Amino acid sequence: MPLVRVDIKQHQDPAFAKRVGQLIYAAMHSAIGVPENDNFQILAEHDEQHFIFDPGYLGIKRTDGLVVIQITLSEGRTVEQKKLLYKTIAESLNTELAIRLEDVFINLVEVKKENWSFGNGIAQYAI
Repeated sequence: MPLVRVDIKQHQDPAFAKRVGQLIYAAMHSAIGVPENDNFQILAEHDEQHFIFDPGYLGIKRTDGLVVIQITLSEGRTVEQKKLLYKTIAESLNTELAIRLEDVFINLVEVKKENWSFGNGIAQYAI
């Protein structure tokens, strides 16, 4: 049930954002048990005027290769599961796409299950 938003600076490879999304989905599947086919993503590329970040916040040296990932998901994961997810995403992006670990920014937004409608105007997970 996650909804993933990925924001990056415009990349010369038109398939780059899609590859990032595929790795994030694989990490969610393995680290927090996201079901098969539960893959909804919005992948956006921005010019430098519309991609603003602090290159040194919290002592982390970020570059224009920054990947901002926001995952909205149902609440209920443990802190350990979240830490594993962060690590799995960052390491897979680093290993597979040479994205620096410092350039992986992840934000989880947890919502109650009744806050989802996957179509037909129905809250499929509402109890």
